[in-house]
Amino acid sequence: MPSTSRTERALYLLGRPLVRCFYRVTALRLENLPAGGFLLVPNHITWVDALILQFACPRPIRYVIDQEYYYKPILHPILRTIGCIPISKRQSHAAVRAAAEKIAEGEIVCVFPEGELERRGTLLRLQRGYEVIARHAKAQVVPVWLDQLWGSIFSFQGGRFFRKIPKRIRYPVTVAFGEPLEAKAADVATVREELLKLGEFCFSRRPSLDRHLAEGCVRGLKRRPFATAVVDGTDHTQLSRGKLLGAAAAFSRFLRKEFPDGRIAIVLPASKASVVANLAVMLANKVPVDLNFTIGRAANESCCKRAELRVAISATPFIERVKDFPWPERVLKLDDLLPHMKRQIILWWILSTILPARLLLRLLNIPEKGGHAEAVLLFTSGTTGEPKAAVMSHRNVMGNVSQFRELLDAKKTDAILASLPFFHTFGSTVTLWYPLIEGVRIVTYPNPLDAGKCAALIDRCKLTFLLLTPTFLRLYLRKAEPEQLKTLRLIITGAEKLSLDLASHFEERLHKKVFEGYGLTETAPVVSVNLPNPELPKLGEHVQPSSRLGSVGRLAPGIAAEIREPETDQKLSLYDSGMLWLRGVNIFEGYLHDPKRTAEILRDGWLKTGDVGRFDEDGFLYIEGRLSRFSKIGGEMVPHEAIEQKIIELLGLSGRDERALAIVGVQDEAKGEALVLLSAIDIDVAELRKKLQEAGVPNLWIPKHVQRVDTIPVLASGKLDLKRCQECAAMNGVTR
Repeated sequence: MPSTSRTERALYLLGRPLVRCFYRVTALRLENLPAGGFLLVPNHITWVDALILQFACPRPIRYVIDQEYYYKPILHPILRTIGCIPISKRQSHAAVRAAAEKIAEGEIVCVFPEGELERRGTLLRLQRGYEVIARHAKAQVVPVWLDQLWGSIFSFQGGRFFRKIPKRIRYPVTVAFGEPLEAKAADVATVREELLKLGEFCFSRRPSLDRHLAEGCVRGLKRRPFATAVVDGTDHTQLSRGKLLGAAAAFSRFLRKEFPDGRIAIVLPASKASVVANLAVMLANKVPVDLNFTIGRAANESCCKRAELRVAISATPFIERVKDFPWPERVLKLDDLLPHMKRQIILWWILSTILPARLLLRLLNIPEKGGHAEAVLLFTSGTTGEPKAAVMSHRNVMGNVSQFRELLDAKKTDAILASLPFFHTFGSTVTLWYPLIEGVRIVTYPNPLDAGKCAALIDRCKLTFLLLTPTFLRLYLRKAEPEQLKTLRLIITGAEKLSLDLASHFEERLHKKVFEGYGLTETAPVVSVNLPNPELPKLGEHVQPSSRLGSVGRLAPGIAAEIREPETDQKLSLYDSGMLWLRGVNIFEGYLHDPKRTAEILRDGWLKTGDVGRFDEDGFLYIEGRLSRFSKIGGEMVPHEAIEQKIIELLGLSGRDERALAIVGVQDEAKGEALVLLSAIDIDVAELRKKLQEAGVPNLWIPKHVQRVDTIPVLASGKLDLKRCQECAAMNGVTR
């Protein structure tokens, strides 16, 4: 083992107390460090990563750093003393040789493979320089992850380095060392995968994620209690954070006293009343179950039976609108109950304003931990059949809120439009729990189809975030004006594929860029998202891309991914196309009373998404389609969505508000499956086939049949209703 000089030991002796003053460093998996020389490859979040890493590692580390910094007058003597190795892009051979020699002498050499500081807190492209060093030195490569540094004053969180008030002194930091990889196996795809797994391991250990969801809401609402929490877009009435907490607390006491049931149904559109109801149920330590009142009586009867719902919260005007709903034994009408609780509401409003959060939580009997206990029950959209009841734990929701917070970087002045109903997973986490916990103002509107009214609300209430599905976004093209959307700084779509033509038309017509994200009910829901590129501190600096056309963005912090062969589950490279598997704190607990279907998609903490996808070298995820939206024809996987987009392009159908067509696979004796085109418009079949062939579409991809239908079946969220589409395709009257 190489020895260190007296000067070097003195520097370490001085440096360690300095790091201890500002950071509380926890080192994990130190047993993975080999005894001899090896190469460390960490993520790169802050200017002090090297100090943190050296503090966590029991042996001296020799860093490979850019010669621009190595030769700076103030730094050079120190960097030379601790054995740093200067490198330049033009002349790297000497640095590679020097690093290999250090490793051969039994030293630890560290290369930051991203080559630059992350400006969004997500892993960037890994440069291949470390591969050259590892091969040249025949060295083992040890991935290492530095967690929780995003948000410290030395990170770019908030769009700037240094000029920030520290959130806390002795910032908690976790450093986790991965298992060593042989040089031949340590390619960029493998190292990226291992770094993501370490990131997930560290993120999932954060103590704050075990909090009860109600505690997160109470602490969020207690900050600035006189600021507006929610505005009802129908009548423009509003509640301050203190009043919202007071109303929900008073109602929660009633629920605790009167109803022992663990779950309570909520049957309301997105509204001020719905926010109060959901928060009250959570404060009562019960499980809110927002039901989809658009899916019909039979489906809701099934939902109520599965969730054992005997109590529902609604309001008289809405009850009169949904007369065919299968109401449970007891229905609580908010418009009847809350007026009789005025005294209690005022009392809790005062208490929530003046009492410390810890004492208020005790008075409300909020458990100290939520953990894996059921917090929210969400029914899936049922695109392929009967809706499934997805159990979301407190860790799931708190974890996804934390992940979304690190991505979005919200400000005190931000406000979000909540027009998606809260029975939708996107509406539940992103437009309800996230803003309540993070202090983002909520503006509700019950009908996402009324794009004209929503656009007027955006203008009137100075909204900054718009998050909805592409189906609802398309309506803004006809109903909204550019001036109405000027305050928006971020538009994100999810739940279904964002077509490139919609994104380009929206930007051209309304002068706002649309960013696509990806998620599932089972992931609480946010998995990845495209974002605007971070602002550059200096003109001419390198731009770090935070979005890529056609992708669904980079993974949120704390999520690991694998790509596996769809039929055999054999592991593939992240850069290959295959079944996407995910692991993270946001992965749901399972389907309620359905262990068989849970076991089909949850294995050893990994979720089988059902989506075929791949990553590029910059870490952007591309979803090529649901596995259910592929057909296996003649041994080849044929993507339905790609064919639909090509037909839309060739027939000039991109400007339509309603879905014009859908591809469905049906059984075929000759080739296993055949493609059927469901069309809501008249199509010249021969002309379409000719156009597809001229466009270079493979013959296997050209639909064998065309079925004329009145409308393409879709769900309330705008997603394709695959079950009804299959039924349409099986009907007689197929045109050959």
